[in-house]
Amino acid sequence: MAAHLQSDTIPATDLSGPALRAFFNLAERWNLRIVDQRRLLGDPPESTFYKWKRLQEGTLGRDTLERISYLLGIWKDLQILFPDPQQADGWVHRANQSPLFGGQSALQRMLSGNVADLYVVRQYLDAQRG
Repeated sequence: MAAHLQSDTIPATDLSGPALRAFFNLAERWNLRIVDQRRLLGDPPESTFYKWKRLQEGTLGRDTLERISYLLGIWKDLQILFPDPQQADGWVHRANQSPLFGGQSALQRMLSGNVADLYVVRQYLDAQRG
């Protein structure tokens, strides 16, 4: 009789607090406006957003967790690509001539509201890392 293996996945509720704390730390490092923070999180209601920000806890949906995961991956890639943390954190705000960005900043691309744009920026940086 085969033993049942326990799932290696962590329930989303267990990830929500650490994900929110990481996101708000990233938002501070990137000097993101509140409106931009909400947009990157998928436009949660204002009251929900402020509750998350105040408590650094909450129950996040799959979409929000996915968004935060991409953003943390982008942050990590930038820390690897740029030895100076200020340069790494400022990159998201600078105009970029890559055809992917069309002269806009990565942040402008990410603020479209689509999870796909977070993915595209992450993929671009992963490719830059090699």
